[in-house]
Parts: sequence; C-alpha cells; structure tokens
Amino acid sequence: MPPFASPPVLDEFKKFVLKGNVVSLSTGVIIGSAFNNIVTAFTKGIVEPVLAIFGGNDLGTSHLKFKIWERMTTITEKVNGKEVKTEKLVPVLLDIGSIVGATVGFMITAMIVFFLIVKPTNKLLDLMLKKEQPPAAMPPDVALLTEIRDMMKRQEEGRMKI
Repeated sequence: MPPFASPPVLDEFKKFVLKGNVVSLSTGVIIGSAFNNIVTAFTKGIVEPVLAIFGGNDLGTSHLKFKIWERMTTITEKVNGKEVKTEKLVPVLLDIGSIVGATVGFMITAMIVFFLIVKPTNKLLDLMLKKEQPPAAMPPDVALLTEIRDMMKRQEEGRMKI
C-alpha cells in the first residue's frame, strides 16, 4: 500500500457516510433539534409580532384560536373546606396559532438545512462521483448525412487523381 493511500477501513467508512441514507438521516436530526431554538426565537420575535399587526393588539400565533363548540363540564372546587360542584360551559377551541407557528418554524428550518447542508452535499457528491459519460450517439439522420458526405469526398478525390 503506498504511503498516501487511505486504509480500506477509511474507504469503507467514506462510502458509508456518503450514502444518501446517512445524509438524509443526519439532515432529519438537524431539522428536529439543532435549529429549534433559532426558529422558535425567530417565530416568536418576528413572525408573531407581524401577525399581531394584522390581527389587532397583542395577537401572536398562540392567540389564533377559534371557538367551535361549547361543552358542559362539571368543576369540583373546595370552598370553605367543602367540595362544591358546579357546571360550567367550557369552550372547545381550534388552535390555529400553534399550527401556523409550527408550520412557519418548520419551513424556516427546512430552508436553512436545504441551502446550507443538502445543496452543498449534493454538489460535493456530484463532483466526487462524477463519471465520464460516453459521448451521445449520433442521431441516425446525421450519421447518414455524414456517410453520404464522406462518400462524395472519396468520389471527388478519385476523379481528381485520374
């Protein structure tokens, strides 16, 4: 083995790491954890205040809730040492704000990971694994015209020699 060649174990490790599954898995882990704080801060610090402009005073994504139903609930409380049961109408809320916040956060994270990890990795893989492609076969009509041209040249050369 020449002194500059890498050991077979390193070659095998390199093949393993450069497989698409490993890159995809690591990208998924990053989406799930590494950018979470940044995206949460961005969503709470920038996106929610912008939404508040359009939704009124103090309306962030966490406040985008819509009452879709009311249900009767029994509430047990201790008042002066006695248990008191009261029935109360409790709203059932559709929490759109959480969905909007999570979607915006995911899209921001996905864009960051795509442009900072996936695209450069794909470019690197293309450069490393680029294989020389054979030249494209000549279309049949071009091949026929080339053959006719060559035959005419040979005929012309034969006439000039005589």
